[in-house]
Amino acid sequence: MALGGSASTALGLRAPRALTEGPGARRAGRAARVVVCLIVVAVFVLPLWSMIATALSSGTSRLGQMQLIPQDFGLGNVETAWREGMGKGLFNSAVMEVFGLSLQLAVSSMAAYALARKRFRGAAAVMVLIMATMMMPDEVIAIPLYLIIGKIPQPFGGGTLLNSYGGLILPLVGWALPIYILTAFMRQIPLELEEAARVDGAGDVWIFLRIIVPLCKPALATCAVFGFLMIWDQYLLPLLVVQSPSLDPLTVVVTSLQSSEELGDGVKLAAATILMVPSVLFYLCLQRLFERGMLSGSLKG
Repeated sequence: MALGGSASTALGLRAPRALTEGPGARRAGRAARVVVCLIVVAVFVLPLWSMIATALSSGTSRLGQMQLIPQDFGLGNVETAWREGMGKGLFNSAVMEVFGLSLQLAVSSMAAYALARKRFRGAAAVMVLIMATMMMPDEVIAIPLYLIIGKIPQPFGGGTLLNSYGGLILPLVGWALPIYILTAFMRQIPLELEEAARVDGAGDVWIFLRIIVPLCKPALATCAVFGFLMIWDQYLLPLLVVQSPSLDPLTVVVTSLQSSEELGDGVKLAAATILMVPSVLFYLCLQRLFERGMLSGSLKG
């Protein structure tokens, strides 16, 4: 409450009205917001821009020197990184993403449908066990995972899943986070929709594919973004499964390039840029659905 030409602050202190209202105060507020935005841009955007600018500089730079403006703009560093294995690594990572993410979303949505819409004894215990898998670091399950993959035979041809695309994809299918997100989202869908479909003779498969899945698009987009990043950043799994460099994904290839003493910083930063770009593009494509899926839980219930 303002008394005697003053305004109360959040701490109960009274400041002169001239400092909190009027054109001068509004201009000062806008200037402060601009300064804060510039600081945020400098902290987060400038390092990324410097990495891209150095990667696109054809001239040789001193060790540790970064560029804010590309010098002798060219794609020489990108071409060198591509010849050093980035092309094959990108293909292997794309195979892991396409098959791993598709199977992950399919299995997670079906598991979430059973947990959210079906009543069976022990459903809560099953959810607790699924969530408990997120509490174990990858290093804990590395040796058991290696032993299990080494005993699973390939469906076509001899040998096991070690050193194969199947060994890279199969461990990525089961992940607790999308199951949890989709289960919580499906529980918010009114049961009346499902009951009306059953009256018309629809079965579980028809209800799941024609009603539940279309309504879960925001949640599926959220799970797709998280799943894409999880699969794209895999590093320990390829080290366990892959024995041939021809199957190395981008993360392993970039790490090997970073440890090379023969390649310049521009080539290494070009490899890091290639590794970063697909994740950014994938998020931008699903940004609207991702935001809807993230906000749905906070706006309901």
